[in-house]
Amino acid sequence: MSRYRIISDGSCDLPEELAREADIHIVPFYVTMDDRTYIKENVDISKSDFYKWMVEHPDKFPKSSMPPTNDFLEAFEDAAKAGEDIICITITRKFSSCYDVAVAAKELLLDEYPERRVAVIDSTVDTVLQGLAVLELCKLRDAGFDFDESVRRLEAILPTGRIFFTVGNLDYLRAGGRIGKLAGVAGALLGIRPLITLKEGEIFPSGITRSRKKSMDMVGKLAAKYISETFASPDDYVADIGYGYDYAEGEVFRDRIAEHLSDIGQKPAMPIYHIGAAISVHTGPYPLGFSAIKKADLRKE
Repeated sequence: MSRYRIISDGSCDLPEELAREADIHIVPFYVTMDDRTYIKENVDISKSDFYKWMVEHPDKFPKSSMPPTNDFLEAFEDAAKAGEDIICITITRKFSSCYDVAVAAKELLLDEYPERRVAVIDSTVDTVLQGLAVLELCKLRDAGFDFDESVRRLEAILPTGRIFFTVGNLDYLRAGGRIGKLAGVAGALLGIRPLITLKEGEIFPSGITRSRKKSMDMVGKLAAKYISETFASPDDYVADIGYGYDYAEGEVFRDRIAEHLSDIGQKPAMPIYHIGAAISVHTGPYPLGFSAIKKADLRKE
């Protein structure tokens, strides 16, 4: 049995089978398509069905909602009853109040189980990059590092995390308030595909293009530049690809990213993961992203 239980909110976007195999416990986000009824992602509706609905209703903008305190508390209580401490990793606080809700659940848990140790960590990232961070924590757990050392080593790598991504258009970013209204109107008129970087918990504009193909190539250039400046080899970091509605397009995107990384002499493994509703309600059905983060230090002192 592990020394502690790993819990993350659904924004980590890890495949369900992988989460089970790695003994990661996921607290799902909620989603609504009618502004009234919220249902659990991956419980009441699959990611694929959610994207299908988005594509079939291009004039409607679904919403997501973070898990309530009770959902986190139930997950924490399950661990506490099993005699396990807890490390919970949440989506960046810049995008959601998930961290604060998990902290509230922690305080409620400790009233009943004061002997348990609970760490709630703001990942400062989201989606498939958050998933990479969670998997690095799993490596620390499985390598035998204790609670405190695992937290310390995980927090040390979080600032290195980056997502470079693009979306089909600016409509969802504008509707979700992620960009100014004027920028959204201009983008719609010009057919702009934005390039966006997530770092330090926030999104930053990184350029614009006029075609999907060019946006993929530009993301590849941004990724290659960051990797070449930050990591000596693929042994130093982990990476993955995130996609939305179209898995085949995700494969094409991965191949383009691989070409750019090959140009700088690097060929990392890049599994393809499905971006979930917590992010896609802001990006629309066609996000494509490359994520990378430094590997956790597994060396024993």
